[in-house]
Amino acid sequence: MKKMIITGGAGFIGSNFVRYILDKYSDYEIINIDLLTYSGNLGNLKDVDKHSHYCFIKGDIADKDFINSIIDKNVDIIVNFAAETHVDRSILDSYDFLRTNVLGTQTLLEVVREKHIPLFVQISTDEVYGSLGETGSFKETTPLSPRSPYSASKSSADLLTLAYWETYKTPVIITRCSNNYGPYQFPEKLIPLMIINAINDKELPVYGDGLNVRDWINVIDHCEALDIVIHKGKVGEVYNIGANNEWCNINIVKLILDKLNKPYSLIKFVKDRPGHDRRYSIDSTKIQNELGWKPRIDFDNGIEQTILWYKNNKNWWEKIISGEYKDYYEKMYSERLKNGKQHN
Repeated sequence: MKKMIITGGAGFIGSNFVRYILDKYSDYEIINIDLLTYSGNLGNLKDVDKHSHYCFIKGDIADKDFINSIIDKNVDIIVNFAAETHVDRSILDSYDFLRTNVLGTQTLLEVVREKHIPLFVQISTDEVYGSLGETGSFKETTPLSPRSPYSASKSSADLLTLAYWETYKTPVIITRCSNNYGPYQFPEKLIPLMIINAINDKELPVYGDGLNVRDWINVIDHCEALDIVIHKGKVGEVYNIGANNEWCNINIVKLILDKLNKPYSLIKFVKDRPGHDRRYSIDSTKIQNELGWKPRIDFDNGIEQTILWYKNNKNWWEKIISGEYKDYYEKMYSERLKNGKQHN
């Protein structure tokens, strides 16, 4: 039996990955470490909670004594999803981002080095590359150029990870993925926020002119890519993961409204956030050519399935927007609507 530590496994991508590994492999024992901050939700993993190969432990990856008490020399792989990820929140207060994303990663790297763990996979983001013009795509060799406290913290974690490889030959791999969508995504993010608000006939806040471009990938395609990286990837390398599926924000919003038969009059353009990157585009040639991965899920089908999931799982998101996280959710939503201007 192989032992895999997944940090941040109660979040959106992490919980989907936990489920993916448990579904695919019978020879993996998974220990999920998550601090359960506002976006960590054990409800994301309710269906696997009693799985014989799964264990959840609440804790902080920046607490080295705690991490040392959990991770032993029998661990085969650590996959680090644990991160503060929301750009808007990093602009308001960056402390938690530096603690979790930088110090937390460094703590894990030290434990991997000291206990000779065979593999550490750092889950990063295309946002570390900064903003693109109308042409071109990010390659693994593109210089890092973060433009928000969030992306700066992830860039710092990436540099630390690579430094441990160069200095100590700690066995690390970094993956940088484009924007994910799918089930269990916290409703501060674009797609779930727009779906939920459209279902509830609430205004849909769109930053600036809505023409910021993102490359969208289904979270299951991302999980499959990570599976291949873990089992076929080369240590010391960076792998970009993307679906070559670029959409500007306003067209995503209109697509969601069309799928739900809702009017465009629900759209409300709001003041742009500081340092808002104009365009992301991932070149995933390396992982496709070297490891044989390709995205499988067609975006139109994927977005329909995602919308259907949110329609069929109102209990999940209603607990967030009306329960424990109500104050945070309402504050986030009202902040976006400030200084807004209605467009049809």
